[in-house]
Amino acid sequence: MKNKTIVLLLAASGAVFSPLSFGQQRAAGPIVVQGAMPVEAERFAQRLENPREEQVGGWRFWHGTVDGYPVVVSETLKGMSNAAAATAIAATRFHPVAIINQGTAGGHDPALKVYDIVLGKYSVNLGAFKTPAKAQGEGSDSRQWRPMDLLASKGSAGEDKNAHSIRQFPADGPLLAIAESVKGRYKQGRVVEGVIGSADVWNSELDRIRYFRDSYHTSVEEMETASAAQIAAAFNIPFVGIRVLSNNITNQGKYDPQTGLACQDYVYQVVKAYVARAAAK
Repeated sequence: MKNKTIVLLLAASGAVFSPLSFGQQRAAGPIVVQGAMPVEAERFAQRLENPREEQVGGWRFWHGTVDGYPVVVSETLKGMSNAAAATAIAATRFHPVAIINQGTAGGHDPALKVYDIVLGKYSVNLGAFKTPAKAQGEGSDSRQWRPMDLLASKGSAGEDKNAHSIRQFPADGPLLAIAESVKGRYKQGRVVEGVIGSADVWNSELDRIRYFRDSYHTSVEEMETASAAQIAAAFNIPFVGIRVLSNNITNQGKYDPQTGLACQDYVYQVVKAYVARAAAK
């Protein structure tokens, strides 16, 4: 392979990485592809060239290559804490050049159908809120809860008046563009940009879902992307979330577990496009 150069732009900060040859980029670190459950990770791992499995604590990782480029598939396990821990392990142990968090999600947007894919232009934490003061017997209304930005200050998030806004974690611009570039190859549904909401909560109240969509423009909800994005940002690692709708209660879209396989197939094309673009520069 001829010696080619690659320049990655980190859109969130405007930083420019130093030019690296394709061989140097490979030596610098892999692409990490995350999936929470076996049905969201094992299909991609099976497509790796020369795969090797590694166990780190409770988390599984598969090392291999795609078109000769190093890739690590990470089974993060479900939930915000597991996803954050798996991302920190990947960041410190493997020093990735990019992280793609992918898998299934429930729909918030009635216009989206099962098998549609959302490219996360942003992800947001839907589990950090402060409730208003109410006396016993006054009840509870989650639509009155105020979001808390846990990164806003080093003081008490509950008392800091500047903390009451939702934190958006933007996707890396070049990664998002690469993900967009292959959407014409996906034939099982639409591929759109949107907002991914994450929390250790399974929301089935349509009024609550409508509140999230109206307030934070969420397209889907799941339990990992925003926490992985937060940790990736702390390590300055380019990141994008990609989620397929496995169900959508806003339009009676029934759950289909095979959607997790479809998403991995799409992300495999994203990784191949990333590798091809890196080799061509």
